[in-house]
Amino acid sequence: MTFQEYVSQRGHVLMRLAHVLTGGDAHAAQDLTQTTLVDVYRHWRRVRGAENSDAYVRRMMVNAHLRRLRLKSSAEIPAEAPADRGGTIADPADEVAARDETRRLLARLPPRARTILVLRYYADLDDNAIADLLRISPSTVRATASRALAGLRAAEVGNKHG
Repeated sequence: MTFQEYVSQRGHVLMRLAHVLTGGDAHAAQDLTQTTLVDVYRHWRRVRGAENSDAYVRRMMVNAHLRRLRLKSSAEIPAEAPADRGGTIADPADEVAARDETRRLLARLPPRARTILVLRYYADLDDNAIADLLRISPSTVRATASRALAGLRAAEVGNKHG
């Protein structure tokens, strides 16, 4: 398989993973995907020779994502998002609203917690695979996921009562 064939077959999957990792920020997802694909191209022989090239590329993307977060956390301080003034949602579909709320809740999580939940529930990786990918212990994955889910539940309850 050539690099071009890989990108045409798997590029959309990488873009979706990047979209979830970046908390739904389309521009950041495009940047992350592009950065990852540049790295994949530079190391194509290693990627192609890997036992599981998709896992290898996922690791490259997660590493690039974490690298960007470390750089961003030391250089940029994001402004608060503007409050919703009208209280209405442009698209009344419940599914779209639920996805948007999930994205917002995930965006509030610390980067490692968000990454673990995305890899667990979106990329469907088990705790051992996540631990290998992030170079942490499986017990750290479980503890971080547990705390993140508890935080999401608390935020969801707070949103319903607030």
